[in-house]
Amino acid sequence: MKFDGKVALITGGGGGIGRATAIGFAARGAKVVVVDTDNAAGEATAGIVRQTGGDAKFQPADVTKSADVQAYVKATLDAYGRIDCFFNNAGIEGQVAATQDYEEAMFDRVIAVNLKGAFLGMRHVIPVMLRQKSGTIVNTASVAGLFGGPGMAAYVASKHGVMGLTKVASADVAPHGIRVNAICPGPVETRMMRSLEALRNPQDPASVIAANRAATPTGRYALPEEIANAVMYLCSDLSGDITGTHLVIDGGRSGSGGAARAR
Repeated sequence: MKFDGKVALITGGGGGIGRATAIGFAARGAKVVVVDTDNAAGEATAGIVRQTGGDAKFQPADVTKSADVQAYVKATLDAYGRIDCFFNNAGIEGQVAATQDYEEAMFDRVIAVNLKGAFLGMRHVIPVMLRQKSGTIVNTASVAGLFGGPGMAAYVASKHGVMGLTKVASADVAPHGIRVNAICPGPVETRMMRSLEALRNPQDPASVIAANRAATPTGRYALPEEIANAVMYLCSDLSGDITGTHLVIDGGRSGSGGAARAR
């Protein structure tokens, strides 16, 4: 997987999966633009890339605001002139509560970041790729976009929505040389999982980790770098005729009937 001369744009690039993917793209020759609401985290990712000899820039943005999305697209074009790979990754977990107890404001926030943010990213990146007559988009869904699960109404709904957006967008742009796919991670060693473990059992988050591992045939969480590898595969020429689908990275959990939680 080589990306020499390519430009990769990554939202939610300040940590976890986004950071691992930024580092991975840069190591394979791509110029990288990191987008995040957390200035310090985003700058840190770009700094890591530059320290290892890569070319990266950070652009702060709230993915729920069209003006911010347009600004990160413009910043990428101003810096590098094109967008070849778009990892539409920004997302939040929300709260853990039964549907009847879920806070309306939190529901709106999760849908805005996870679903509207994904839509706005494609809404403003796709025209660039149409002009180029090329490009790849990978949206971050989740195994929660394939199954239900207790206590995460907004997250599960948002990730099901991302799956639907992926299918529609891929059909819209396939005739123009653009591919759109989704990844569906299971539990990954990230801040989000640490948060979810604490939300599910504040007194004993380690028991949540143990339960998740027990429900996973490989007996472990995925590493961010393993998710990054899947993203880069879907952005590479190795997956040239793959579009409108999703790649599950969950250690065999969904295939073995393990209950989906969240990435």
